[in-house]
Amino acid sequence: MSPLVVALLAVALIAGACSSSSPSAAPDTTLPPLQGSLSDVTLGGTDCEFFSQGNCLFPFPSNHFTREDPSTGTGLRVAFTRDAMPVNVDGVRIDPTEWNRNDGFSPGGPIIAQVTGLDLAATNAPPITDIARSLDADSPIVVIDADTGERRPFFAELDGHAAADSPQQALLIHPAVNLTDGHRYVVALRNLKRADGSAIDGPSPAFHAYRDRLQTDVPAVEARRRAMESIFATLQAAGVDRGDLYVAWDFTVASTANLTARVLAMRDDAFASLNAKAPTFTITSSEDNPDRSASGWRRVVKGTLDVPSYLTGTGEPGTVLNNGADPNGIPTRNGTMAVPFTCVIPRSATAGAEPTVLYGHGLLGSQEEGEGVGKEVGDQLKVNVCAVDWIGMAGSDTGPIVTMLKDLSGFRVIPDRLQQSFINFLFLGRAAKSPDGFASNLAFQTSDATGQLTPAMNDELAYVGNSQGGIFGGSLSAVAQDWTRSFLGVPGMSYATLLNRSVDFDEFDPIFTGPYPDKLVNQLNLGLMQMLWDRGENDGYANHLTTDPLPDTPTKQVLLFAAFGDHQVANVTTDVLARTIGAKIRQPALADGRSTDVTPFWGIDATDPLPFDGSAYVMWDFATPAPPLANTPNRAGKDPHGMGRDDPAVLHMVDTFLRQGELIDVCDGAPCASTPSD
Repeated sequence: MSPLVVALLAVALIAGACSSSSPSAAPDTTLPPLQGSLSDVTLGGTDCEFFSQGNCLFPFPSNHFTREDPSTGTGLRVAFTRDAMPVNVDGVRIDPTEWNRNDGFSPGGPIIAQVTGLDLAATNAPPITDIARSLDADSPIVVIDADTGERRPFFAELDGHAAADSPQQALLIHPAVNLTDGHRYVVALRNLKRADGSAIDGPSPAFHAYRDRLQTDVPAVEARRRAMESIFATLQAAGVDRGDLYVAWDFTVASTANLTARVLAMRDDAFASLNAKAPTFTITSSEDNPDRSASGWRRVVKGTLDVPSYLTGTGEPGTVLNNGADPNGIPTRNGTMAVPFTCVIPRSATAGAEPTVLYGHGLLGSQEEGEGVGKEVGDQLKVNVCAVDWIGMAGSDTGPIVTMLKDLSGFRVIPDRLQQSFINFLFLGRAAKSPDGFASNLAFQTSDATGQLTPAMNDELAYVGNSQGGIFGGSLSAVAQDWTRSFLGVPGMSYATLLNRSVDFDEFDPIFTGPYPDKLVNQLNLGLMQMLWDRGENDGYANHLTTDPLPDTPTKQVLLFAAFGDHQVANVTTDVLARTIGAKIRQPALADGRSTDVTPFWGIDATDPLPFDGSAYVMWDFATPAPPLANTPNRAGKDPHGMGRDDPAVLHMVDTFLRQGELIDVCDGAPCASTPSD
């Protein structure tokens, strides 16, 4: 037996347990034998990918780490072993239990590989500035929907947080529009080059055997051959010749049910318990014009809502969904939790009942942010503003988050609690909307022109969220039954793409990377985290927000508002959200020369003419320099992230959209721009 075959046998024996292919089969003796040496190959650890590139789980994600399971929506179940998972500096490997509840991978998370010496410019790979090139026939990187045969758009980059041309620099492939739930995708790399234009050395021995139809006598390698031939057939049908391939693999996106079933089960169970009545609530304080100023608010009302809890314990920070060992993670009710809320009634409510806006606060904030929003814009928009905490990523969750980052086994604490937040917000909306809810209480009644008390709230309801409230607001709205319009301010999706590009991550980065110092592992961890984060942020729900609605849920009309060059939520993540939900962009979006893209806002159709009555995307220019092209934060100029919140033109635009469902022109036909004051 040749040294290469011996080495392949070792690879197969330690990796065979995680293969999703058919049972072991005898080698095809009609094929010529594989020849050569493994002297320059580093063998992976236990349960690794056959084509391991710098890390046991690379390339990621891969169907190699799944097993058949006819009970799931995709017919697969993720099957990571603990020995394959990243290990922290204390020698503790991530526990894969929660990941193995998935029936596939993220619809918008990164596709990751490592190719030492790779130069993307020399390779002519599609960059962030020219996404259209990802669909070219000769693109060196290809992502194909195996269910439809279509090529999918993306951009590729090398991790800017790792040393250039180092074995720790990951290749990151980002979908430009989210992939389809439940579909299988094939990824291929070919004709890769170094900076000097020379070709990257050939594929791994295992992939070489598959690509060139070379025989091995390793049963586990041969057992995967049929699955690999299916990959080659998909590529061939798309015009990608197998002889050029450096590596190719496939993965399956999680099913819609796997991404959303937890929240939908919680929602339906919780609302069934109301028996068509408003949630029970308690008023703890009601104070007119509490700051004793000529503010825009008339009254601030605080209280608690009784909401069914689906968390362990009493729902305190650090708790997770009460789903025990359920393989699909559907939680069961665990009593009731008293959820604090804050509502601001504007001065305009003296004229009668007004609509209510549910407000989603920013990063690690609290419902108290709603007080400021109510004061600043509630009166101008003539709306009530009500808020609860985004538990999971509220200020009170900071301690558990910091602790969890030392061992990502506990990462579920964030998305689990976010899903409970959905129920809290939905109950807040029902209390605000129902005649027997807030409107029936004296704290929510004001004197009309005749001096009689009238409800300050009517049954009109909408959602408004900024920053983090925009990143979660689309997912919340996708499961909401009580409103159909949402304004998402400076939003995005896929934290795995966003975090490296956000200045907000600066203070958390040492906590995140300290326990896992390997730069490849940093990117892998982001990809793993996204698989769970999808359950609680836009990335897992965007495919069902404006079209293909979830069961018993109306489609939504959404207005996206972005600030060019945003330091906290990168514009690229807003663009992906817009493409995914089919939002059309107001044109002209930016002045000529402001964007660094070959085709600014590629793949996003224009709204023209205005007014426009669909889901829309507005870019506002506050004179901040364009963002960097690497996966690093924009630090140039003034951060425009919070600008526009009190801009009369912006508020007029938002008000018209929320009330009439129309995007109007508030910029006189020119690009929307403002010069910030010092």
